[in-house]
Amino acid sequence: MDFNSSKAIYLQLGDRIMDAITSGRYTAGGRIPSVREFAAEVEVNPNTVVRTYEYLEQKGIVFNKRGLGYFVSDSAGEKILEMRRDVFYAEELPYFFERISYFGWNADNLADEYRAFCNNNNKSLK
Repeated sequence: MDFNSSKAIYLQLGDRIMDAITSGRYTAGGRIPSVREFAAEVEVNPNTVVRTYEYLEQKGIVFNKRGLGYFVSDSAGEKILEMRRDVFYAEELPYFFERISYFGWNADNLADEYRAFCNNNNKSLK
């Protein structure tokens, strides 16, 4: 697995597990790979995976059944969406607003472009 040097590896692994949960690969109540299995799959030290799983457990995404492994929590989907929404609002949206300001766009331009995006991609405006 290729890693981004600007973000801790355990967080990138956490993103990968969360992606697998949101895509339905791992479902609520279902088991995720063991520390050793996942470490071998992504070619990292098992201690890094332990840190990843502890992070996800702290966030309420997974839980540990002693002796059985880690499992997806029932509320994982909602928690992942909330975490990602928080990151979007704190990091991505301010950057996006800076960029549209740089290009001289205003709210009407942005609304028009968003409508066109939704129409071209069969998305509904919420």
